Amino acid sequence: MNLSPFFKSPFTDFTSGVVTHQWFGECADMEMKAVDCFEAYGLNKGFTKCQALLDDFQECALKTKRKARVDAMRLERHRQHLAGERTKENKYAEAPPLDSI
Repeated sequence: MNLSPFFKSPFTDFTSGVVTHQWFGECADMEMKAVDCFEAYGLNKGFTKCQALLDDFQECALKTKRKARVDAMRLERHRQHLAGERTKENKYAEAPPLDSI
């Protein structure tokens, strides 16, 4: 993953802050720590020194483990339904009452 643009122009400087998580809140702190680490070590050395921060930020932003866990649960319930361990009515957990949230 290369963080620097292929060519630098006033347009890349103007649009550099568009793709950021600083406005969304959940991953803002992780992104800032990763960017600060890259700023301290530079781009080339930063990929080795800041790999843990970068992995944490990517997991927060992309939610790959969370999506894989949900898919695994869905596939397991589907497998149990096809094997006859679950009926159609109890394939998924009952939803909470509407006014509970």
